[in-house]
Amino acid sequence: MIAFGPVPSRRLGRSIGINNIPPKTCSYSCVYCQVGGTTEMSTARRQFYEPETILNEVRKKLQQSDAVSAQVDYLTLVPDGEPTLDINLEALLQNLSNLGLNIAVISNASLIWDPEVRRALRIADWVSLKVDTVNEDTWHRIDRPHGKLSLSSILKGIRTFAEEYEGKLVTETMMVQNLNDKPGEMHAIGKFLERIEPGCAYISMPTRPPAENWVRAPSEDSLNMAYNILADHIDEVAYLIDYEGDEFTQTDNLESDLLGILSVHPMRDTAVLKFLSEAGKSESILDELILKRVLKQTEYNGQIFYVRRFSG
Repeated sequence: MIAFGPVPSRRLGRSIGINNIPPKTCSYSCVYCQVGGTTEMSTARRQFYEPETILNEVRKKLQQSDAVSAQVDYLTLVPDGEPTLDINLEALLQNLSNLGLNIAVISNASLIWDPEVRRALRIADWVSLKVDTVNEDTWHRIDRPHGKLSLSSILKGIRTFAEEYEGKLVTETMMVQNLNDKPGEMHAIGKFLERIEPGCAYISMPTRPPAENWVRAPSEDSLNMAYNILADHIDEVAYLIDYEGDEFTQTDNLESDLLGILSVHPMRDTAVLKFLSEAGKSESILDELILKRVLKQTEYNGQIFYVRRFSG
């Protein structure tokens, strides 16, 4: 299926997804990939579908969405492979932009060193680039790149794109236990991100069956550590996980509200207590959530935090 949705997205509202690349054609074979191992590994850009074919499928999906009054906020290239392998990417994005909706591209950034790829991505309104690590050894262990790729060229390409791009640039770091979940890794990523100043740095973790069955999600303590380290370097950091929660304001369901906030970022104990106080609720709710194993209290740099439990 070339076009699907609209589907809900914390980052993009309601989005129509676009598969401009056949499944598992990619430049990486990430150990955590939720759609399995890469079956066709390549860095050679080529045509997979006619741009007009993709455009027609998107138009059909928009017509179907309009018929049922379904809201569409973004058209998002998020294939089961690497979207920038499409040699017609620039023409496709230009055609999609003529439909009058915001355009998003979610990329592993492996081809961002290519000026033609950067030129094409500049058409999009919102671009997400993967930065799982800036360490060569970790990169090979977690992303398992095509042999022709160079991490230094990719990082340089990201910096160049950040300077050129006028839309919203965000990054995503997938944390895997015992691979990139250490403070040294996060400090290095933070320093790199500080140079490119993304609109947001998203921290994600494996939540679906990964390509390799030994892959494990990081601990809540590691997620909290990563959040705080990255927040020392850039203004906006957020978790990106399956648990969506509710709107991040107080409603009649305080438990759901609190878990919704904690699914995006950890909260200091003082902030949580203030949140409860303003809602007129007792601190006992925290004990209940800890007993339910959906909440955890942890410490970082002398501060007490409450974090959402995701593992275990």
